[in-house]
Amino acid sequence: MNQPTLTTTARTILRIVTGFLFAAHGWQKFSEFTIPGTQAAFAQMGVPAANLVAPVVATLELAGGIALILGVLTGVFALLLAVDMLGALFLVHAPAGIFVAAGGYELVLILAAAALAVALVGAGKVSVDGAVFGRTGSKLSALA
Repeated sequence: MNQPTLTTTARTILRIVTGFLFAAHGWQKFSEFTIPGTQAAFAQMGVPAANLVAPVVATLELAGGIALILGVLTGVFALLLAVDMLGALFLVHAPAGIFVAAGGYELVLILAAAALAVALVGAGKVSVDGAVFGRTGSKLSALA
């Protein structure tokens, strides 16, 4: 494979896998945990305004994950998802250390990094952003 093909493939894999994981976590908050259950869990974890934040986070993760999979408004959703995960890291997971088995931050950190990477590189050619709007890169990458 040539370099442009590898770059397109890498962007697409990163965007779709990251989107899938976010969508799965958002869906879990709606279907398995339920919004009231997520609100109670967020409150127990000390998340400020848990009753408001829980449905917003669940919706962002589900809709944002689907948007990443499709490559729609990729930069916006990727940045919002990165902020979501940084909030989870600092508000909930950091005191527990690294490992997720102990409630740590390894998962939220890698999800934040993946979402930020998607925001930085853009959706790529294989995306709605690329096909409809001709936007394959990121406005953030233009700043570098």
